[in-house]
Amino acid sequence: MSENSKTPLLDTVRIPADMVDFTPEQLKQLADELRQETIDAVSITGGHLGAGLGVVELTVALHHIFEAPRDRLIWDVSHQCYPHKILTDRRDRIRTLRQGGGLSGFTRRAESEYDPFGAAHSSTSISAGLGMAVARDLAGGDNNVVAVIGDGSMSAGMAYEAMNNAGSMDSRLVVVLNDNDMSIAPAVGAMSAYLSRLISSKSYRSLRRVAKDMAHRFPKSFEEAARRAEEYARGFVTGGTLFEEMGFYYIGPIDGHNIDHLLPVLKNVRDSKQDAPVLVHVVTQKGRGFESDKGGNEKYHAVSKFDVVTGAQVKAKSNAPSYTKVFGESLVKEAEDDEKIVAVTAAMPSGTGLDIFGNAFPDRCFDVGIAEQHGVTFAAGLASEGFKPFAAIYSTFLQRGYDQVVHDVAIQQLPVRFAIDRAGLVGADGATHHGAFDIAYLGCLPGFVLMAAADEAELVNMVATAAAIDDRPSAFRYPRGEGVGVDMPVRGQALEIGKGRVLREGTSVALLSYGGRLQECLRAAEDLASHGLSATVADARFAKPLDTDLIHRLAREHEVLVTVEEGSIGGFATQVMTDLATSGLLDGGVKFRPMTLPDIFIDHEKPEVQYEQAGLTAAGIVATVLCALGREEEATTGVRA
Repeated sequence: MSENSKTPLLDTVRIPADMVDFTPEQLKQLADELRQETIDAVSITGGHLGAGLGVVELTVALHHIFEAPRDRLIWDVSHQCYPHKILTDRRDRIRTLRQGGGLSGFTRRAESEYDPFGAAHSSTSISAGLGMAVARDLAGGDNNVVAVIGDGSMSAGMAYEAMNNAGSMDSRLVVVLNDNDMSIAPAVGAMSAYLSRLISSKSYRSLRRVAKDMAHRFPKSFEEAARRAEEYARGFVTGGTLFEEMGFYYIGPIDGHNIDHLLPVLKNVRDSKQDAPVLVHVVTQKGRGFESDKGGNEKYHAVSKFDVVTGAQVKAKSNAPSYTKVFGESLVKEAEDDEKIVAVTAAMPSGTGLDIFGNAFPDRCFDVGIAEQHGVTFAAGLASEGFKPFAAIYSTFLQRGYDQVVHDVAIQQLPVRFAIDRAGLVGADGATHHGAFDIAYLGCLPGFVLMAAADEAELVNMVATAAAIDDRPSAFRYPRGEGVGVDMPVRGQALEIGKGRVLREGTSVALLSYGGRLQECLRAAEDLASHGLSATVADARFAKPLDTDLIHRLAREHEVLVTVEEGSIGGFATQVMTDLATSGLLDGGVKFRPMTLPDIFIDHEKPEVQYEQAGLTAAGIVATVLCALGREEEATTGVRA
């Protein structure tokens, strides 16, 4: 340890056991040092900042009171897990966060025994925790299970499904509700801390049990009145009536930044042996301690590298607009001429570009919270009444509402338009956020129109196309990040449904792209020319309905046909292959090769590296063509034989 270290106490902590004997004053110092270490690390790597800074004291208190990894500590979503990682034997790698080969930006079972459950989507912690608690009980164990869930994650139905289940069981489970949407008001001061300490204590629980036993001896009406008086009195003081009604023993609210308030309550909860779920309500502030606490706003939810002093983020300049911005602006233009167009987002207004739409049409933009299932059916209800809903949901988040897509939209052929951002590989967020499966899981649904934008100009046209489709559901997908720099139309033009386009004509090889790999196909065509191969490059635009005329022509007129897509097996290539097989065009003619994402979950890395790993680059396309022609040596060496 350096004599001039800025984190002398943190330097002595490798694992949580090292801080068990710390005094409250030492824990406060540790929290201050941990906050600064988190800020410094994220300034170098980028990542989720605000959420982690909001739970620094809570993280310290939890690891001081509970005995991880024996006690299971589950972080919902796990945007807030960086301080947890620093305290659990990963500080030496914390500056590799979200980098290739480094630490994941989320909890991950394969990374540490201190991460009992991996998460990057919200609202899973209570369900997982209840499963662990029941498993403990079945095995005769006595460890604690603690699930930390934010108030935003509590907007999802899955959290309430889990609480309803937990409340009806006799398994001991601790849920910490991290409420960072509520200001730290006087209600979270000394009186609240005293009441929370009292309510969580054994003496209060014993007194409450005695009172209930006595009430049983009185007439039923008196017993019921006494029960309601006690619970509603607690609910009036603490706001916990809802959780009590669901079967949880409610404690709080507590100032989540006050170590002196947190420690006695968490200790009481730990030492309680009652077989029932407990909910501890803590109030925190996102971004606490950074840039005058501005780290709590949405700007600092997820950040790129930044200057610790000024807070200015380092972002690469681009001449092309982001796909997200193009979508938002294009939808505004469509809505200016059509008052029936409305927009739905599931807690991601800026992430999907709908903040742009919401600013222009606040009465026509609906944020349903982290509730994709509800959001999809809500959009279906709008469509059933003649409105034109655009449901802007990331590819991986739409997975959460798949039954509703099938049952409430597709079967009824309601014209809900799904704008699917984050198509393909997305970089540092890793496998949980890669848009790999939507082509496959939507492509199997009858009646859907599926589109993929090859560039930002095509996205503008696809927004217009979706707006014009009024007799069936549709979806269009587009990548994360900036466009390719093409000329942009002033206004989108509706495309002919099920028709692709040819960008380059050749004679021996056909490259058929669906989505964002079109530029790589064009580069591959140039490289193939150096191997003496003339290549046609086409943009399919639609995976459903297929442009069968174009596909059949490419198959008949070329020796090799390669499809290229940013999606899993079962997607666009499967649609094309099925059509070719049914048409007899695979019976002895064209050499067909599908290029999809590999059948693995690809870890966090830079997107360009991920696409190299997936083989979906110009070099990978060229190698696929050469191997199809039996020229493997050229594919390996890159030199024409």
